[in-house]
Amino acid sequence: MRLCSIRIFVFLAAFLVTVSFAGEPNLPEVKAPWMKGEKLTFSLSWGFVTAGYATLEVKPIADNKTEFLTFATGNKTINKIYPVADTIYTRVRNKGLMTEVFRKQLHEGSFHNKSVIRFDRKGEKAWLSDTVFTDMKTRKVKRSADTAVAIQGMEHSIMSAFYYVRTMPLAVGDTSHFSAVSGKKRYELKVVVHGRESLKTDMGKFQTIKVEPMLDGDGIFNSKGKIFIWLTDDDRRIPVLMECEIALGSIKARLIEQK
Repeated sequence: MRLCSIRIFVFLAAFLVTVSFAGEPNLPEVKAPWMKGEKLTFSLSWGFVTAGYATLEVKPIADNKTEFLTFATGNKTINKIYPVADTIYTRVRNKGLMTEVFRKQLHEGSFHNKSVIRFDRKGEKAWLSDTVFTDMKTRKVKRSADTAVAIQGMEHSIMSAFYYVRTMPLAVGDTSHFSAVSGKKRYELKVVVHGRESLKTDMGKFQTIKVEPMLDGDGIFNSKGKIFIWLTDDDRRIPVLMECEIALGSIKARLIEQK
C-alpha cells in the first residue's frame, strides 16, 4: 500500500495541482516568522504503527526568494519491504509566495515519478512535465506527458498554497474559496476553518486551529477521503497534527521536532 506521505502535507494527492488566489499584481512581502528559516519533522503513523518520517523545511535564498523542501520516507522495516523516498521542491518569490518552479519526485516501491511545473506569468502559462519510469537505474520511461495550462491571476503550487494558508487570519467558521487546476481540469478549492482545539503531544500542549482543505465537484478529495490539519493558534501557524482519512482508517503526521 502506497504511503500517503506527501499528500498529507500538501493538501492533495501526490500529483500536481495549481491553486489560484484572487488578488492584485502588487503583492506584499510575506514576513511570517518561519520565513527566516524553519525545519519541522513529523512521524507518519497508521493506527499504532509508525510507518515513516517526513520533514518540511523553509530556506531563505538570494534575490528575495525562498525554497520550500518536503521529504518523506518509510522507516527501516518499511523501506526493506516497500522503499519510499518522496521529495518536493518549490522556489517562490517572497512577495505573495508566488511559485517560480515546483518539482516533485516520488519513489514508492516500483513506482517512480518526476514532475516539474514552471510558471511563465508574462506569457500566462504554466508548463507541466510529468514522467513515470519503469526503472530508475536505466531511466526507462513508462509514460511521459507535457502540458501547458493557461493561468490568469495569482497562481500557486500546492506547497506555496500550504504556506500561504499559514499566513491567513483563519477565523473560526470562515471558508476561503480558491480555484484549482489539475492538468487541464479546474476545480474549486475550499479551506474550511472548523474551530479551536487543545492538543496534547509529546512536544507539549498546543492551542490549535483545525482546518480542512477540500475540492468541490468531482475533485480529488471526494474519492481519496478527508484531510484535516491542526495549526498552532499563533502567528507561527505550525502544523502540529495532520490526518488523512483512508479506507482502512487514517494516516497521521505528528510533529516530533521543530528547529
